[in-house]
Amino acid sequence: MVAPAPASASALLLQLLLLPPSALAAAEAPKPHVLLLLADDFGWANWGFHNDGYGPHGKQLQAEIFTPNLDQLAREGVVLDRHYAFRICSPSRSSLMSGRLPMHVNWKNTGITSLNPKDPVSGSAGIPRNMTGMAAKLKEAGYRTHMVGKWDAGAATPEHTPVGRGFETFVGYHQHANDYWQEGIGFSCTGEIDVCMDKFVDFHVYNATFTGGVTPEIAREFGCDKDTAYNQSATVALAPQVTPTGCVNASYCLPERCYEEAMLRQRALQVIKGHDASTPLFLFYTSHLLHTPLQVPESYLKRVDQRIAEQGGQPVDSANRRLYAAMALFLDETVGELVQAMKAKGLWENTLVIFTSDNGGPIYEPGSANNYPLKGGKYSDWEGGIRTNAFVSGGFIPPERRGARHTGVVSIADWYGLVSELAGVDQEDKAAAEANAWLAKQGLPLLKPVDSVPQWKHIVQGTNGRPDALYVSDKAVLRYPYKLVAGDQVYSMFTGQLYPNCSTIEGIATKGPALPLLDEIHLFGELLDLGLPREKVDAIMDIEHCGQGKLFNVKEDPTEQNDLSADPQYADVLQELRSDLAEFNKGLFDPDRGVPMMDACWVAMQVGGFYGPYVDTAKFYSPVQLTPKQIENNKIAKEDLTYVEKVLLPNRTKQI
Repeated sequence: MVAPAPASASALLLQLLLLPPSALAAAEAPKPHVLLLLADDFGWANWGFHNDGYGPHGKQLQAEIFTPNLDQLAREGVVLDRHYAFRICSPSRSSLMSGRLPMHVNWKNTGITSLNPKDPVSGSAGIPRNMTGMAAKLKEAGYRTHMVGKWDAGAATPEHTPVGRGFETFVGYHQHANDYWQEGIGFSCTGEIDVCMDKFVDFHVYNATFTGGVTPEIAREFGCDKDTAYNQSATVALAPQVTPTGCVNASYCLPERCYEEAMLRQRALQVIKGHDASTPLFLFYTSHLLHTPLQVPESYLKRVDQRIAEQGGQPVDSANRRLYAAMALFLDETVGELVQAMKAKGLWENTLVIFTSDNGGPIYEPGSANNYPLKGGKYSDWEGGIRTNAFVSGGFIPPERRGARHTGVVSIADWYGLVSELAGVDQEDKAAAEANAWLAKQGLPLLKPVDSVPQWKHIVQGTNGRPDALYVSDKAVLRYPYKLVAGDQVYSMFTGQLYPNCSTIEGIATKGPALPLLDEIHLFGELLDLGLPREKVDAIMDIEHCGQGKLFNVKEDPTEQNDLSADPQYADVLQELRSDLAEFNKGLFDPDRGVPMMDACWVAMQVGGFYGPYVDTAKFYSPVQLTPKQIENNKIAKEDLTYVEKVLLPNRTKQI
């Protein structure tokens, strides 16, 4: 006769029997290591996997774009053919880390200095303060959590930063972009001159022993042993302080090891090599590449040229296209090195690699991406702006599914639910629900619940996890295969296989594509109105007026050339999607994010000249002993910024 189990064991057995099969599977299976790779502004045609060599310039395109590591990972994994993000970066990144659709968390690029003190939860850039981040979920499940690279999901308070969202360590930058060689945030990086006059550096190290900017001493730990020669008093020029290949002047050039992406690569390799293999690892590597400014070490440009010559191609006729190709090569090599490090550490067989981009490629100059054959690019809701390069790979992929192409719809918000499910934790955000009780009493916007659809079973089984309408943006909705695109859409154009090219540059003044003048060119937080006639703006921004919505079947018509909205056969679908979009827009999350605050500048001066959190930071930063150079910089900065505060800001409208 078998003795009865102790009461505690019996209770545990009963609990296990009552668990759903998915939870039992998660409890039994080892938790996979997660290597989440996020590219920035990665064009559809700038990935070698999408270049089959056909077409009038197919061979030349193959010669220029070389991404063998990404291609191999895709072939060994599952390509996600219908992965959708938002049309610009910060909303996509906020969606990824919070599990909300972009329209339910953050759908605007807001500057780091903006603050609304009346709303301590949602009154600043990025993810609202009380939403639980993806890393916090995985940390709860026992993961070691590390982030390297671009954040762009808020940094007004410590809670908004990566460490406030659950990452144990962070090496990278907070804003849309910075200079690859000097880490400042001049106009060429962000398209704006902020209230701090773009004076400060955005490059940080946050961990258990240090919280602050990357000093020369710290940079040496990542391989850079040379002064970047950053001039804090020369930041309001429209051009960077260095050449694209890192030369400050004819006699002083920074070495390849001081390229920001080279340092980020070294940091990520440090994380992998130092990891205890008995514990699950979550490494979020979010590359600066391929965002502007277009900068890359000279050696990569030479390698692009050499490969083109070896393949029998012609020299690239666009400087920016050549730079972009070299940056794609650098990104690919970084991914390859991270994969090899995971294999050397013995982690690969239980690793899930997730790769995607935060939006489609920017086809304006100087963005210089190419989304051929898709229509449009970054800032638009055309496929070229929101359908991104994406795949899953690694030893965790079931062998029978490797090499497949998944055609189900996946949102960038869905990774939150997927990793939570694999880690065995609930995706529900209890902290946000608790915050809503207080927000309701204050009459402030309530936080939206998690929208994420756990997609793992759909990816493995090849089923569509989002058969219903997907709220893409305030101007687009997708119920596959039908997609509604409404409103005014910028960059409504098609690129050729070789783009940009000489004719692109020659035609910018009359037919575009120009910089995102309607969205991103700011002075002290205010959008610059250049006073151009509407016809001129329409032409150089390639604007298509879609009204209440044009309808496309993106399965049969992936390049969105056949508008079905006037076809009586599709009248019902058209009306349903227009109604869906109108209903979705009634519930968009649009808190008052505030106005630019000088506090961001004053705190940056106190911590050595680094942008970062500036609210509730009394116990956040490590103590800083300012150098003589920093003290001198602060004297100049105080004089300049006091003038901004007292004279320019009060008369901001006149200045614009």
